[in-house]
Order: sequence, then structure tokens, then C-alpha cells
Amino acid sequence: MAEVAADIDSLVVQGFVREGRPAGVRNHVLVVPSVICSGVVAETVAEKVAEATCTPHDHGCGQIGADEAQTRRTLVNVCQNPNVAGVVLVGLGCETISSESLAAALDVPVRQTAIQTAGGTDQAIEAGCEAATELVREAKQGDRQQVDPGALTLGVAVGDLSDSTVEHVAPEIGRLARRVLDAGGRVVVAGAEALVPHAGAADELAAGEETAAELRDVLAEHRETVTPTGLRRAAAEQSPEAVAALWDGAPVAEVIQYGEQATNDAGVAVVDSTGGFEESATALAAAGAQVVVHATADGVPTGHPVVPVVKVTGNAETAAAMAADIDVDATNPDDSLLDVTRGVLGGDASAAEGHGLTAFAISRSGPSL
Repeated sequence: MAEVAADIDSLVVQGFVREGRPAGVRNHVLVVPSVICSGVVAETVAEKVAEATCTPHDHGCGQIGADEAQTRRTLVNVCQNPNVAGVVLVGLGCETISSESLAAALDVPVRQTAIQTAGGTDQAIEAGCEAATELVREAKQGDRQQVDPGALTLGVAVGDLSDSTVEHVAPEIGRLARRVLDAGGRVVVAGAEALVPHAGAADELAAGEETAAELRDVLAEHRETVTPTGLRRAAAEQSPEAVAALWDGAPVAEVIQYGEQATNDAGVAVVDSTGGFEESATALAAAGAQVVVHATADGVPTGHPVVPVVKVTGNAETAAAMAADIDVDATNPDDSLLDVTRGVLGGDASAAEGHGLTAFAISRSGPSL
């Protein structure tokens, strides 16, 4: 146990301390369009302020009901991810989800502008650049400090459940997850789709009857409303224990909606999400993950603008063909997921970060009007 504790203590080498939030392992100033219509302005601001990061998306206009609530919830919680030092919200002015309403919901340093109220596109870009520059300057005043590894939330994106992933990757990610859990941290899994074929094992997977019931409800809804994906079909060929090995079989303590923050103090939370990487990574960022490990047999190289993504493959051919895009080859005993993750948490760029390959996407729960 002492050796494990030593590993844990070195996982989060240094982080950026936040008031009222866990420490972040990145110090992003986000430029967030509240609506697709202001996306170009937001991207222009981020281009002009080199140290700002944009999260463009195609939502926020004409959404209703659960779909509007999901987009709003996701944007608010992504903005409050520990890796975010400040946010510039850019709206149009007539959208369903306005920049003003999002700003009012945030408990982080925030500025907002809207194209129609600023006086037009040029004025909104100018206002956005001024706000982003100010927030970047403030963010630079915070230095990395030694932080408690128990404040870490590890995100797990289940890209596939091929035989190579189950045999090689799941044990590696499971060992990392166990170290985080043993330190008092939290593991958030974007894995509801992978559990759909195993709804009958909810009692064995969950920490208690209430959580098991919530898990069954979410999995039943996926079965009824979501078109089966390749991930679900692959999961059906594996045992529930093989799926749960990605989090070392630890009991699921919480089931959360897409875009919701995880609230369990420690343990495993499962996010109601499908298997698409971009949407899953956004859900994990909204849940509060500071870093995401992604199991990918095919070698999907895409990262995320808010959380560093560590790519892990168990397919030796993928590892050889995409050596510069894969962080850990789980078939290579010389590759250590723990060591790589430790470095990324301390500020090293993951492969996706080094290439600047990021994507931001939000799942829809219904149509827009």
C-alpha cells in the first residue's frame, strides 16, 4: 500500500489552485460562443489572443425542452471545469441560450459580449479580445503548486471494446483508475452505451440499490431511443466484468446526466453518453475531469480543447502506424500509462495537444426548431 501511495502522491505533480473548485492541470482561458451564430466571432477572438482557447459548436439556437437544457447544462459545466481559469462568452443577441444567461450561471471569472448589443461583428471581436487579454493576464498570475491527488477526477472514454482493448488496455486503465480511487479521487466514465447489453448486471455493477435502479433506467432509455452503435454491439460480446475492468471493477457510485457535474466525493460515476469520442470527451469535461484517458484500437487522434487526452491502444499495428498520435502502447511493457499520465498532469503535452488536434461537440437529445 505504501508503494501505491507513493505513486498516487506523484500523479498530480502540480496544479493551478482554484477558489471553490478543485485544482486544474491546465490554465485555459476559454472563448465560448453561446450559439452557432457567434462561433466565427469567438474563433476570431481566440485566433487574435493566442493564449485563449475556443470551443466552437453548432448549438444554442432554436433548441427546446430537454435538448436546450442539455446544451445549457453542458456549456455551464464545461466552463466550470477545473482546467478553466476564465471564460469569455460570445453571443449573438437573439438566441435561445444567450451569453448573458450563461454568464449569470457561472462561478468563474467571466466576461461576456454579444454581436447585436456590441454594435456589430467588429465591435464584438474588439470587446472579446479585450476581455480575453485581461483574463489571460489574470490567469498568468497563478503558478503551479503541489496539490492533493485526492482532488483528481480521471475521465475514461471507452472508444471501443475490441479484443485488443479488453486484453491489453482495460487492465492498464483499470490500474490507473484504482490508484486514483485509492488516493480518494474520482473516476468518471463515459460508458453508458457500453453497459447497455449488461443492464441485468446493474445490481453487481452499482454501489447500492438506488444507484442500480438509476443505472437500469439510463440503460433502458438507451436501448429504446438510441440506435445501437458498434460499441454497444462489441460490448454485447464481452462480459460485464470485462467492461468494468476499465475502472478496475469498482462499484458505480453515481449515474449522471450528459453535461452534468459529478457530485460523488469519491468513487466511480457513469455518464449517460454514447460512444462518440468528441461528445464523450465534452461530457467528461463537464463532469469535472481534469484529464481523460481514451481507449482506442483504431487510433482516433483527436483531443479536446479543455482536457488533455491520453491515447491508449492495445493494437500493436495501430501503435506502429500512428506512433506520434498514440501516447501509450499497452502491448509494450516499456510504455507506462502511469508515467505518461503523471507527466501530462504535470504539464507535459499529450500527443493530441502537441499536434493541436482538438474537437468540441455536444450530444443532442432532440431536434432544433
